[in-house]
Amino acid sequence: MWVFIAILAIPLIEIGLFIQLGGALGLWLTLAWVIISAALGVIVLKGIASLGAVSLSRSMPELSDPHSPLAHRVMVAMAGGLLILPGFLTDTVGILLLIPPMRLLFIKLISRRLKRMQSTTVHAEIIEGEWQEAAPQESTDPQNPPSKWTNQ
Repeated sequence: MWVFIAILAIPLIEIGLFIQLGGALGLWLTLAWVIISAALGVIVLKGIASLGAVSLSRSMPELSDPHSPLAHRVMVAMAGGLLILPGFLTDTVGILLLIPPMRLLFIKLISRRLKRMQSTTVHAEIIEGEWQEAAPQESTDPQNPPSKWTNQ
């Protein structure tokens, strides 16, 4: 449900910010901001891609630690993707994700949320019993005819 609300809300917020900030900055500064932030996003993603599989394979043992360099790289890649998207809100979040202390804060919030989701357990009730197969009964009662599901 939250994803659906975000999909609807983010474009509306971006449109509102474009109207408000675009009106204050002017057309050319707004277009320059969109182009510069998209270029920065491409540069960030190229930097992540240049790290390659070698550094990724070195980080594989650290997957259990949410503060690992791999988590930071994922956040930087998300920042690059957000910077490519046109909009002031996505650019702001993308720039915040490029700052290491803010990235660490986001990682801690996400790991806390994941731990809380993992701690919820489902309690299943198991009922044990014995059973035996019963022979079908012949019914001669006209108000209670045999079931059509049996072989009778």
